[in-house]
Amino acid sequence: MSTARVREYLKQFDKDSQVQEFDVSSATVELAAEALGVEPARIAKTISLKDESGCILIVAAGDGKIDNSAFKRHFGMKARMLVPEETEELTGYRVGGICPFDNPDGAKVYLDESLRRFQTVFPACGTSNSAIELTCDELLECSRAQGWVDVCKGWREQSAEG
Repeated sequence: MSTARVREYLKQFDKDSQVQEFDVSSATVELAAEALGVEPARIAKTISLKDESGCILIVAAGDGKIDNSAFKRHFGMKARMLVPEETEELTGYRVGGICPFDNPDGAKVYLDESLRRFQTVFPACGTSNSAIELTCDELLECSRAQGWVDVCKGWREQSAEG
């Protein structure tokens, strides 16, 4: 996969020129944060989980982790990560570059509440050395997400909530 596919997809939103490519890996939250010079929590990681008709992609803040009980309450099933062998087929991208853009029909995208505390976030753009900066509203539109969910833990303890 290349960022060319994502750039072509993002043209319809006039965002194609905002895709960034790096000379270093951005395959993990930590590496992406380092490449972009931002705090790791602002990396919008795409977590790929299996469901009966394909997969569910949860886009979450870099410091969020799937809360299994919240996931089961919302989706009615246990959270099961895709194995690397099925990831490209079900998401359209390889591990390290999974993103919420231009996914196959069986991939349903949801945005986690953990992202809303930031003005902008940085999802990958199809490769392990790419990203784009988007507001949450832009991410919702460009990803064609099903909507917002609250299925991650670990981030509230680190937020500025009083």
